[in-house]
Formats: sequence, C-alpha cells, structure tokens
Amino acid sequence: MISEADEVIRLLQLEPHPEGGYFRETYRSGESIDVQGLPERYTAERSISTAIFFLLDAHSFSAFHRLRSDEIWHYYLGDPLEVKWINPDGSLTEIRMGHQFGRGERLQVMIPAGCWFTAALVPGGKWALIGCTVAPGFDFQDFELADRESLVAANPQHESLICKYTLPAR
Repeated sequence: MISEADEVIRLLQLEPHPEGGYFRETYRSGESIDVQGLPERYTAERSISTAIFFLLDAHSFSAFHRLRSDEIWHYYLGDPLEVKWINPDGSLTEIRMGHQFGRGERLQVMIPAGCWFTAALVPGGKWALIGCTVAPGFDFQDFELADRESLVAANPQHESLICKYTLPAR
C-alpha cells in the first residue's frame, strides 16, 4: 500500500538525502558571490541562494549536521516536527514547527550557521514537508554530518539526544 508520504515523494520527485529524509533542489540562483566577498569559512564562490523541498516520514529523521550558512526552514504540510540545535555555548534550542500557532508551533525557523542541528516528526507523526532556504547558497562542501563520539565528547550534557539523532559510523 502506498502511503501519503510516498505519494508526495513521487509527485515532487524527491530523492534520499544523506542526512535522512528526502529532498529536491527547487532553486539555485543564477548569480554567485566570489570567494573574496564571503566570510573566511568559505573556500570557493557560492550561489547567492538555494532552496529545496525536504520531507521527513515516520521512518526517518534529519541526522545532526551543520552548515556554514544560516538555513531557514519553512513548514508546508503534514504533521508537526521538532527542530533542535546545539548553540556554541552548549545550550539547546528546541522549536516545534506546524500550523497550530496557539500551541506555539511556527511556520519558519532559522538555524544559525555552524550549529549542530537535527529534526524529527513529533511522536505519532507520519510525514512533514518543509522547504529549506540557504544563503549564501548550499554546497555539499559546506555540509558536515556529525560524528557521534566527537559530538558527545564536546556536548556530554546532550548525549542521549545526540545518540538518538546521529547516524552509525560507516
């Protein structure tokens, strides 16, 4: 039996993402920023901006990872999800995304560059479709999946969360 999530994946032509879930790039600016105009953390020119569709289903999560750019998540459809990130001081930020504003859910979340972050559906959720916008634009050179042991060593206060939302070592 095809699930609603499977149908959305098919209709939007989404592909598996290395961090978990499914994605498809929907926009990449035709203009770029030269490396001399970017902060030192970038090693080459970048598109001005990029955007993707991103879907999490009941069998996936977005594993802890970080980017060199800020990333804005836009909630579109489905069940609520929780986005969590570890700030440079080791504190944890947790935001629930969805359409229930009266319950504190948000349609947009900005994850700061360099923060380790993860996302997953709320318990019992079946799927959620979001969009992600990155500026300067996304490049896999700027994407880093967390190593469980290293992230726990740096943030032992979040060990259970890190172990739950990191991928096994390959």
